[in-house]
Amino acid sequence: MSALFNLQSLLLVILLLICSCSHVHYMYPRILDGNKTGLMGVFWKSARIGERLSPYISLWCLFMAGSIFFSS
Repeated sequence: MSALFNLQSLLLVILLLICSCSHVHYMYPRILDGNKTGLMGVFWKSARIGERLSPYISLWCLFMAGSIFFSS
């Protein structure tokens, strides 16, 4: 099943995108800072969301982990 048709999978993909972009921006900030518009702008915006909303993203990670763990 595609992640587009399953809400839990779509949320997991978005969460992984935010966490990955935040980590890349933390390690190599020049990669994302030069590309704030266009397609690469999505990754820059995801990194900003991960940095500024980190407590909520952490709670979302815990919720998704519990959801995946107890659903199977």
